[in-house]
Amino acid sequence: MAKKREGGGPSRAQMAAKFLGVSVLAGAVLAGIALPAAGALGLAAKGSVEGFDEIPANLKTPPLSQRTTILDADGGEIAKVYSRDRRVVSLKNISPYMQKAIVAIEDARFYQHGAIDLKGILRALNKNAQSGGVSQGASTLTQQYVKNVFIEEAGDDPDKVAQATQQTLGRKVKELKYAIQLEKLGKRKILQNYLNITFFGQQAYGVEAAAQRYFSKHAKDLKLEEAALLAGIVQSPSRYDPVNDPQEATRRRNTVLQRMADVKDITQAQAHAAAQKPIQLKVSHPKNGCITAVDGAGFFCDYIRKVFLNDKAFGKTRKARSKRWNQGGMTIHTTLDPQTQKSIQKSVSEHVYEDDPVASAATIVEPGTGKILGMGQSRPYGFGPHQTQINLSVDHGMGGGAGYQPGSTFKPVVAAAALEQGTSPYQKYSSPYRMRYPSPVQTCNGEWQGTDVTQNENKSEVGPYGMKEATAKSVNTYFVQLISDMGICPAVRMAQKMGIERADGKPLQQVPSMTLGVQEMSPLTMAAGYAAFANGGEYCSPVAIESITDARGKEMAVPQSSCRGAMSKKTADTINTLLRGVVQDGTGKKAGLTGRDSAGKTGTSDSRYAAWFVGYTPNAAGAVWVGDPQHQRKMYDITIGGVPHDKVYGADTPGPIWRDAMTGALAGRPAPALSTVPINDPGKGGNKGRGGKEKGRQRPGHGGDNKPGGGWHIPDFPDFPDVLGGGNGGW
Repeated sequence: MAKKREGGGPSRAQMAAKFLGVSVLAGAVLAGIALPAAGALGLAAKGSVEGFDEIPANLKTPPLSQRTTILDADGGEIAKVYSRDRRVVSLKNISPYMQKAIVAIEDARFYQHGAIDLKGILRALNKNAQSGGVSQGASTLTQQYVKNVFIEEAGDDPDKVAQATQQTLGRKVKELKYAIQLEKLGKRKILQNYLNITFFGQQAYGVEAAAQRYFSKHAKDLKLEEAALLAGIVQSPSRYDPVNDPQEATRRRNTVLQRMADVKDITQAQAHAAAQKPIQLKVSHPKNGCITAVDGAGFFCDYIRKVFLNDKAFGKTRKARSKRWNQGGMTIHTTLDPQTQKSIQKSVSEHVYEDDPVASAATIVEPGTGKILGMGQSRPYGFGPHQTQINLSVDHGMGGGAGYQPGSTFKPVVAAAALEQGTSPYQKYSSPYRMRYPSPVQTCNGEWQGTDVTQNENKSEVGPYGMKEATAKSVNTYFVQLISDMGICPAVRMAQKMGIERADGKPLQQVPSMTLGVQEMSPLTMAAGYAAFANGGEYCSPVAIESITDARGKEMAVPQSSCRGAMSKKTADTINTLLRGVVQDGTGKKAGLTGRDSAGKTGTSDSRYAAWFVGYTPNAAGAVWVGDPQHQRKMYDITIGGVPHDKVYGADTPGPIWRDAMTGALAGRPAPALSTVPINDPGKGGNKGRGGKEKGRQRPGHGGDNKPGGGWHIPDFPDFPDVLGGGNGGW
């Protein structure tokens, strides 16, 4: 180890290094870059000491960008993603033939010289003088490594890459000084670093990726002729590409073999024998990115990337997060359940074809954890016809589209808000076939006033109805009256507590028509919101990442689900009862599951641009949307998945998709019961206050406005008043 002189000055070794750097700088520059001969030496030497001293002492080497592997919940590989395909390996995992080959062809005196090879410089100067140009360089492996560090640090920025590779005195000065500093690492470490950073063509960075790309084997298993081929590529990856020009690659390989024999790394006989062998490639084509994801999980894979780029857990700024993502080298364990994913993709693909005029998307989450278990859609991830890179399951800010009107699947949110306000599930409204919105209606900040008109799906749907029957039949006018009585603000706040928001990120519009689901939302949002009903009223924000380890195996911090009470358990259980009725004998009967408790709601938007089914069991909540992502094709007189439809309903296309997806996802898994409350169907009274008897129990009547009809005791709702009037909600 070098010692400092007395007085704290630089050691002899340091002085020698500095002297060496300055004294050979001009020669090294002339040997490495093309400059006019006249005056070049003086220009190079002048001011070199000052510039040399101003360069920071230590080279900051960025972590090498590597491939990132994304895994499902069972540890199966979803996809590999990378900006540069690389896997860093130690020198012991690199074939000795490879080590010798790269040294022989790139820097034969690597183990004899320091950072700068004086003999090499003189040889290059002489050769270049004879040729009148730059026919031979004098960069050592260490200098080449430094240059590659500059390139690595530049990333994919073309301007920075140009700066890192430009032939200027300034860059060469930096390269020389850092090379001197790096010699303290030792030759083996420098060689290891070089072999891991250098580019071998065909998108392969580092020798391990190169060995996999060209020979489908590990770098430690490379044979002599294979190692010589890879070593020869480095000088010009495009010119010596064995895939596209095997003849030129063969000539270059044989040059490397002969050079290895010349420096006594192998015998002449070994070189001759290896040179006689034809190149035998076993190419592994690069599988990079979410387009290679299995079981239709490309959109989930891309969602993982979006989560990483948007969450401050991975960096304070988006630029920092993007740099970390491109750096790669991570193993990301996700929440994706392979059984659920396969079932979603199978169901969506069977019911909606990729070349249909409309598309479908479905997402399933786990109540109580927020884990995204599956995410699929009918149009595959890609760039070709009938393919897309837009994730139809998520909000616009996470790679999705503008969202889709959820229609009547929003009604349970309004019902939950009303129940939280003290409204009875036995609340009746006149619910005519057609009506104007009551006006004015209270909002969070004032009043809404208007003359809008709404109507029910069928003319036969005429009240009075109670909440259970109105939910099962999806009676529009009932829910318009409900939100008008309650006010819009409780519904807005309930939606916010359930994580239900617009797909475009804008605030919910405070209008009475929100009860009919006229504001665009995404399937993931609706699935996560409904999961709160299954989870006793507690909402948990969606999460997709379980854990991440970096290239060194160190655990990284990841975002966690945030759970909060959205409503009381009594309210959630009441909604469970209402929505179980939908799948038992309501509009969602076709979506009901066999052998397990389920609940859900159908939805169809205005003009049938979108149709939905959102439902759940105690252990899974899912949302299915079918429609035109461009909001242009109305679903009348249309064939979807080979099935013709006069009109598309939430029950006849999204419902069966949901049923089949959930059936497969939950196959072989526990079938717990939903927590519900009894809601007796009290029957339908007339507007004149008719009452009645049923098995000895008084039956409620429905009076005129604010006129009491019959009353009854409600033992299942002790907090509610014992007597309920039958007018338009008076009790």
